[in-house]
Amino acid sequence: MVWTISILLAAVILAILVWFMQRYYAKSTLVMALVRTGSGGPKVVIDGGYISLPVLHQIQKISMGPIVSRLTRDGAQPLLLAGADDLDPRQYAPRTYHYSEALGRGVQGLRIGIVKQGFNRPESEADVDAKVMAAADRFRDLGAQVAEISVEEHNFATDCRTAITLEGLQDHMMHGNSAGTNYRGLFVPSMMDHMAQWRNRADELSHSLKVSMFVGEYFQENYRGRFYGKAQNLMRKVVERYKAAFANVDLMLMPTLPMKPPQIPPADCSPSLYVQRAFEMIGNAAPHSATGYPVMSLPCGLSEGLPIGMSLVAPSYGEMVIYQAAHAFEQSGDWRNF
Repeated sequence: MVWTISILLAAVILAILVWFMQRYYAKSTLVMALVRTGSGGPKVVIDGGYISLPVLHQIQKISMGPIVSRLTRDGAQPLLLAGADDLDPRQYAPRTYHYSEALGRGVQGLRIGIVKQGFNRPESEADVDAKVMAAADRFRDLGAQVAEISVEEHNFATDCRTAITLEGLQDHMMHGNSAGTNYRGLFVPSMMDHMAQWRNRADELSHSLKVSMFVGEYFQENYRGRFYGKAQNLMRKVVERYKAAFANVDLMLMPTLPMKPPQIPPADCSPSLYVQRAFEMIGNAAPHSATGYPVMSLPCGLSEGLPIGMSLVAPSYGEMVIYQAAHAFEQSGDWRNF
């Protein structure tokens, strides 16, 4: 009788354990990771599982598989094309191409404009300008039509981008926990929960981010988004100026950074030096992030043992031309010796 009761009790306990694990145990797979939030803090698992109690935890499944709309093969090399994503509200009728077809075409007859405003800036270093100009000459030797052009709004684009970025990051990244509102798209609650923790760890934020937050908050509190809106409106005009310049060239060329890589400031440096190092080099890069035009940086030489980059900018969805020119430049020699 005792053995019977013991066996029945063990069977009941086993059944309860099986039921409990089936109901409350979540396991990751090769293509699905798990993020558990709630009691005990956020936990991420890509190989294993978690017990999640509804009162204490929330499980978010995150796909680890490839985000691919089309897979083709070019010789021995597979080509992955992401294509349109209905969950990404930043896309505007995206166009994709077989980008590998751009390789090997050379640059004969390609029109490349050297953007005057990208050189001889107040923060520019002469050896950087010289190396990038030499790279432009190399394109000319390869058969491209290279000439100087002027885009007067190039520097103004950085000013507009500053207003957009500082107010935008405060509203979207900090107050909005990197999710934002008022758009149709994919929201990841676990990421929002994780990002929201900055409020309890603000002392760990970088000096550059803190300064950006202070400025963004000040303008939002005192001017209620007025200058953010004006900057966005002005950027449309700036984009039109770039667009007009692209009517005469296929690509624009300029230094990626106007200076060689500077020394990383020490951990105990002043906030002013920290912020200076963070923002002193963005004069040629910031306009592209504001216009949305595609850009690629190519290494084009060394100076004092440090790399120098050249940016190639194309019109919207002009990546094919960038790849065409970049490949020709890459095949012309070892950039370390240019």
